[in-house]
Amino acid sequence: MTLRPFHVGPNYVAQSYLGGGASARFRGIDPQLADSPEDWICSTAERFAQPGVGLSVLASGQTLRDALKDQTSEYLDPLHVQHFGCDMGVLVKLLDASERLVVHSHPSREFAQSHLACRNGEAEGWIILDAKPEAYVYLGFNREVGQEEMQGWIESQDVSAMLGALNKIPVHAGQSFLVPAGTPHAIGSGILVLEIQEPTDFSIMLEQGRFSNGDLGLGWNLALSSIDGRTLSEHEVKELIVENLVGVGSLFPTAANPYFRAELIRGESPTEVVGIGVLVVVRGHGELRGNFPGSPVVVSKGETLLVPFSAGTIQVGGDVDLVWCRPPSIEASSELGDVH
Repeated sequence: MTLRPFHVGPNYVAQSYLGGGASARFRGIDPQLADSPEDWICSTAERFAQPGVGLSVLASGQTLRDALKDQTSEYLDPLHVQHFGCDMGVLVKLLDASERLVVHSHPSREFAQSHLACRNGEAEGWIILDAKPEAYVYLGFNREVGQEEMQGWIESQDVSAMLGALNKIPVHAGQSFLVPAGTPHAIGSGILVLEIQEPTDFSIMLEQGRFSNGDLGLGWNLALSSIDGRTLSEHEVKELIVENLVGVGSLFPTAANPYFRAELIRGESPTEVVGIGVLVVVRGHGELRGNFPGSPVVVSKGETLLVPFSAGTIQVGGDVDLVWCRPPSIEASSELGDVH
């Protein structure tokens, strides 16, 4: 059976930091309906230690995770299933930060496989959709930091020392950042981010704030061993940034391909998409055409859609910009020796 691309509404997941309504304004809905700063789009992932929390529910009442298992051939490319199983292989979020997020890090695939019984770590990428003047992020250490020093920060909660050891980077709409697993980071206030990541919820919290389970239940010695304490130089930081929402094409460096992919698509240019993925409409109005039932599908800013594999090749048209969020590259993942 051929499935058409279909709209998937907000999936707000409770967090302990505050949002400012930017996600709701982007979607064109009442900010009072956005009860969380995080919207997990087309999610087959769950909150850490909270079974079922975070899963997207379709209009039918079925979770997307169950739908992929029940209608695998309609949703997923057989090669995708062979390498990644009956899962999206990627998690997409709208993240609305009205206050600075705490300093934290996410483990690598190797660490997750060894210590968290999961094939995925949590490499992630940030696509800056909107940012207030003087907005910033923190990414990587600006000097060598040992595990003993990190342990001291945790015990004293010396936040100024943590932030002082991180690269503080001004940001603006149109930038994209690759955040490799193990890299300590924090997103500043006043930023709306389209985040794409491996489909997990593993965070090591150096800055405790209002969080519990900051060590993922592993104990701090083991948890801190997942954090990259090396200096991330100015040159290395620049290698992680793409200035590309003014053009088209890949929004992340090729180093992201084993974990996720995202491209900017403009309807005014001849463009096609094919395969399982999430479309996020970031500007304008347009339509999706193809050999699927009910073609065309009309789209406009703030909408999010799931594109099943069986929809086939889709043409994007109109005065519209979309971000095409996709699972990892099979070839790139194979090169890492990290597929089934």
